Amino acid sequence: MHEILHCGLDIGSTTVKAVVEDDRYRTRYSTYRRHYSDIRLAVFTILRDIGAQLKAPAMTIEVTGSAGIGVAERLHLDFCQEVIAASHAVEQIIPEADVAIELGGEDAKITFFGATIDQRMNGTCAGGTGAFIDQMASLLDTDPKGLDELARGYKMIYPIAARCGVFAKTDIQPLINDGARHEDIAASIFQAVVNQTVSVLACGHPIRGKVVFLGGPLHFLPSLRQRFIETLKLGPKDVIIPEQANIFVALGASRIGRRGAVIEYDDLLKRMESYGEDAKTEVPRLAPLFTSETEYEQFLADHRLQAKRRDISTYSGRAFLGIDAGSTTTKAVLMSQDREILLDYYGSNEGKPLEKTIEILRDIESKLPSSVTIANACVTGYGEGLIQKALDVDEGEIETIAHYRAAESFLPGVEFILDIGGQDMKCMILHNGVIESIMLNEACSSGCGSFIETFAKSLEHTPQSFALEALFAPNPVDLGTRCTVFMNSRVKQAQKEGANVGDISAGLSYSVIKNALYKVIKLRNTEAIGDKIIVQGGTFLNDAVLRAFENISGLKAHRPDIAGLMGAYGCAIIAQSRCPADQTMSKLRFGKALHDFSYKISMRRCGGCTNNCLLTINAFSDGEKFMTGNRCEKPLGKSKSSEVPNLYRYKFDRTFHYAPRSPENAPRGTVGIPRVLNMYENYPFWFTFFDALGFRVVLSPQSSKKIYELGIDTIPSESACYPAKIAHGHIAWLIDQAPDFIFYPCVAYEEREVESATNHYNCPIVTSYPEVINCNVSALRESGIPFVHPFINLDDRKNLGARLYTVIKHLCNASPIEVGRAVRAALAERDAYKNDIREEGTRAIAYAKAHGIRAIVLAGRPYHIDPEIHHGIPDVIAAHNIAILTEDAVAWRGNTGARLRVVDQWAYHSRLYCAARFAATQPQIEFIQLNSFGCGLDAVTTDQVMEILQANSRIYTALKIDEGSNIGAARIRIRSLIAALDERNRRQSAPYTAPTPISALKDAWPRPRMFTKQMRDNYTIIAPQMSPIHFRILAKVFHAQGYNLEIVERADQAVVDEGLKYVNNDACFPTILTTGQIVYALKSGKYDTHKTAVFITQTGGGCRATNYVAFIRKALAEAGYAYVPVVPISAQGFEKHPGFNLDLPILHRAIQAFVYGDVLMRCLYKTRPYEDEKGAANALYEKWTNICESNMQRADFETFARTCRDIVRDFDQLPITPKNKPKVGIVGEILVKYHPDANNHLVDILEAEGAEAVCPDILGFFLYSLSDSEFGYTRLGTSLKAMLIAKSAIKVIEYYQKPAFDALRQSKRFTAPLDIHAMMELTKPVLQLGNSTGEGWFLTAEMIELIHDGVKNILCIQPFACLPNHVTGKGMIKRLRELHPDANIAPIDYDPGASEVNQLNRIKLMLSVAFKNIYKDKPPIIDFVCDESAAG
Repeated sequence: MHEILHCGLDIGSTTVKAVVEDDRYRTRYSTYRRHYSDIRLAVFTILRDIGAQLKAPAMTIEVTGSAGIGVAERLHLDFCQEVIAASHAVEQIIPEADVAIELGGEDAKITFFGATIDQRMNGTCAGGTGAFIDQMASLLDTDPKGLDELARGYKMIYPIAARCGVFAKTDIQPLINDGARHEDIAASIFQAVVNQTVSVLACGHPIRGKVVFLGGPLHFLPSLRQRFIETLKLGPKDVIIPEQANIFVALGASRIGRRGAVIEYDDLLKRMESYGEDAKTEVPRLAPLFTSETEYEQFLADHRLQAKRRDISTYSGRAFLGIDAGSTTTKAVLMSQDREILLDYYGSNEGKPLEKTIEILRDIESKLPSSVTIANACVTGYGEGLIQKALDVDEGEIETIAHYRAAESFLPGVEFILDIGGQDMKCMILHNGVIESIMLNEACSSGCGSFIETFAKSLEHTPQSFALEALFAPNPVDLGTRCTVFMNSRVKQAQKEGANVGDISAGLSYSVIKNALYKVIKLRNTEAIGDKIIVQGGTFLNDAVLRAFENISGLKAHRPDIAGLMGAYGCAIIAQSRCPADQTMSKLRFGKALHDFSYKISMRRCGGCTNNCLLTINAFSDGEKFMTGNRCEKPLGKSKSSEVPNLYRYKFDRTFHYAPRSPENAPRGTVGIPRVLNMYENYPFWFTFFDALGFRVVLSPQSSKKIYELGIDTIPSESACYPAKIAHGHIAWLIDQAPDFIFYPCVAYEEREVESATNHYNCPIVTSYPEVINCNVSALRESGIPFVHPFINLDDRKNLGARLYTVIKHLCNASPIEVGRAVRAALAERDAYKNDIREEGTRAIAYAKAHGIRAIVLAGRPYHIDPEIHHGIPDVIAAHNIAILTEDAVAWRGNTGARLRVVDQWAYHSRLYCAARFAATQPQIEFIQLNSFGCGLDAVTTDQVMEILQANSRIYTALKIDEGSNIGAARIRIRSLIAALDERNRRQSAPYTAPTPISALKDAWPRPRMFTKQMRDNYTIIAPQMSPIHFRILAKVFHAQGYNLEIVERADQAVVDEGLKYVNNDACFPTILTTGQIVYALKSGKYDTHKTAVFITQTGGGCRATNYVAFIRKALAEAGYAYVPVVPISAQGFEKHPGFNLDLPILHRAIQAFVYGDVLMRCLYKTRPYEDEKGAANALYEKWTNICESNMQRADFETFARTCRDIVRDFDQLPITPKNKPKVGIVGEILVKYHPDANNHLVDILEAEGAEAVCPDILGFFLYSLSDSEFGYTRLGTSLKAMLIAKSAIKVIEYYQKPAFDALRQSKRFTAPLDIHAMMELTKPVLQLGNSTGEGWFLTAEMIELIHDGVKNILCIQPFACLPNHVTGKGMIKRLRELHPDANIAPIDYDPGASEVNQLNRIKLMLSVAFKNIYKDKPPIIDFVCDESAAG
């Protein structure tokens, strides 16, 4: 018998690794190679090499890796999850290891070894991996190895965002252009990878002990390893670098597979021959761009808009020079008096824009006839300031205006301009020559030219050849419209499914345009952009991109043949228009001045303030200097910005100007207060309160990157906003100061300032982030410092003293009278503080009017006054001699109770609407909104504020900010706004007119259409699907009451695309899905839209779900269905519609429907995995669902109770074969949890993989929602009546549940859930019951209940960046693992752009651990074969 070998195949996103061992663990073959996206070829080549070198051996083969599932499926091989493979190898070969860190092409993993193994894997939005390093290396014109060599010589580390390539490019490109040493940039890129890995995967678990470094990047890049070693403070004995680190996962797979089936080599060859037959695809496909050469030739004939040109040797007279110094390219145009192009240049600046421009000028000088003089010159782009200063260029202009002037020259009366460059998208909408709107892509938007170029390079193509491949590609892949990381995942998945280069190139072209139209421009209908359309920018030289624009928009666009030169051409036109008639010679450096010119670059820290900006100083040979990196004018010796009023600076100083008591004068000790989130407004209150009680108040210092890094390894959710993340560092700093206690309250309600507002909540993060701190900062418990974080209602002046006494009495001996006196002093100080800000705002407005200057309301949240959060943007604006106002300084002036489209539910956001209304009345006041990345609530507010301003013909500007401190894009937006206003003023006779009375402002939205009694009789009502098991029966409830209700079942990719088209970029997945369902249904032709209404539930809490109705109304209006009534169904009765009443007969039937659904779901999921006859459980489910549907007509309680008992009895008697399967709990956001299309059919996947799904009842959510009123009444001063009604409602629901629960308890197979009061008691040791936004504390309670019931494996599923789940989902996992070390919890994000492969890998990781725990006494041999039909 010939020997049997053991092969491990690790198929990653960019490489394939293979190891073959014999029975004595000797390596007989190993390889590590890139697959360049042709996975099939790479794998087959390796297998043939093995056959040739090892003489066609018989082998066991175990496949692993992020791209290995499909290969294992098609070759019928065993698959193990890669983290399990790595862990197995580490346990066998390096048993002393405490932690293993592995980086792959697009995956990052950390495994913590100990009594139990804790394994982490990156989610969809983690960019700091091998592919990220590849992208960043290309920016420095090198490869990863070259990057590593550069990093060895670093001297300085710059802050670089590693969330994704676009963020990082935004940080890196300015460093390159400013002349930063490439060695420093290289090391900074590696440091970004370290920060990303630690912050995303550690999630509060300290990385200590002996650390093993695995994976290609960590094996081949010693400088990257060194960054990890230094950051984690590892000693020489703590670092383990295996000799085979790059193939270690394959080694683990080979050893796991040793007890698997032996495959003869001939059999393997046969499987390889049939590879891919009947393979299904996950990524949808699109129509081809062109179907024939003839069609393409006609397209080219239709797009011949040519600039006038002239041979410079035939011209004499004045010429005008335009220079566009872009982020990656430099363009120049020399133009004649008649606007003919005499010379032009377009090329990469190779990171040296000034040198490139000098090279161009010298070339122009060599070609310039003596009869031609350059009369005037103008420069635009990223390098504008540097080049204008260095080379004495006459004029500078913001690039948006330069592009507009060029477009206007080609197409007079142009109405719409779309410019897509290397890293920027710019869009302008014009009316009668006046710029009405300027839009630029946000920091995290993808889909610009550099994105396509990077992909072309990764596939070994030039951009030109890559574009040609797209033209006739038969099956372009649909890559979505989300950010680079999401799109990256989809591209890789499409490649795994066999998509060729052309399909990917064409798909990217479509995605670039979808991103521009739906995400940047937010195009809803083509009428908004008119008929005269110009497209420009280097990206539009790609015919595939232009064709995609016309296919998607249905419009014809004009593309000048100089699309890539339009900025430079526009500058030449500006130079001409601003040149005096008698001026014949520009002051531009030429001749000897240019020949002798030289410059040196140095860098230093400013030191002028706590920002301590890193300055890049260009020193020129004539003694002049140009400085970048400064946020204000201070290092330049200028003070203009400090002369104009700046409410940001004033408010920051006013908020924190309090002097604490000395230690000797603090009889009650020391309290630490973090300078975070709502403390940027509430600190005056809390300082005064504690100071009045005799405490010394220790405030954490001003935020900085160092403060952020103090807490980076305790952040549980990578997609939380930066203001939340930085709170961890402030707490860490306070712990080091050892105060007697740290006070950071959960403020559920801020003071109500707008009486007409529906509510005055804080956002879920601001409200509950202290809970995240409490459960994730282990140092709090280790230090023994009490962390006091009670829930507080700051609007409840009547009961605030009593509430704070219950909090403070455990910390000191203060009497109720003392506490009451301190509260009164604190309230008085808060009132004085707010009044001071309003008065300062009044003074600032008066100053602006008196001096004839503009003012800008820079609107945001209180924490946006933190310089580390706003990155100096107020100073950038003030440098333009513009006064800065905060929203709270002016909101009181616009507080008129105006009608809004949205539900006005959050206190800080109410101010935004009022401030926008006030700004809209003032001709000299403009409005800019600051928006933190990850702020889901701004999906609601940004659209509403924009509507208020645009309804009154004002320009809306939003600036998205995050950890990244580079604000180049913000500068462009600010200057674009100023330039657009100047252009508008030039066309008006009077730049400043009298203010408009508030009463004369136009409402931003018409009144919603009512649903009348007549409509009830003859309208079809549609409602979005949320839970098919429950809603199928629920529909019959409405039928029984005379409503013709239909549940919209379809929720596929076409539905998602409709949602993406009409919903804000930052909206969560459920918003996109529900909106898409409604719009798609109305567009389908199935319904008479003039006799159709929409029903949608409305929660009324602090989550975005309350505003689903607002999202839907906006989408319907923009889709042309504004006349369709939208009826919100809410317990609070926010709106009254005569045709609908949530009456007792409906409630009686609805509760029965939900109980039926819960019982059916519980019985079906418990029996189906074990049924003897496949399909029997589903058949029984269908039988009883039909009976339940028919029961809804009469709905008598006796029939209901009997039916519940009979359902349980029948499922109890279903023939099954018990098997030892892992039970997996599914918890999370309600729609994603129950809607199979939203969670990619998660229950089917789990069952196909050999597990049993356990999904808690839907009625538990309603009981939780009702139970919150008790905490609200006892702790937050909310309504007694509401509490009594809620308690009664809970008893009614529990009465309906009793027959079902009794039957479940008496059954052989099933269990009943805990009642809501028991759930509350379970939760209290972990977090407070005040967490009531979204799924709130109930989500945590469900996880605890599952663990207590023996369901230790849990998938916590949520929409990407779900705010409440940052707290009660992801934010609780660390604490639950501490309390229950055997808990196996995996958070999974769902989003339209998320790759199912990543989700499936994370699910398989969780299942691998689950199976390993079942078979603890046996080797972890796991045979998973992916059923792709189950995966969606």
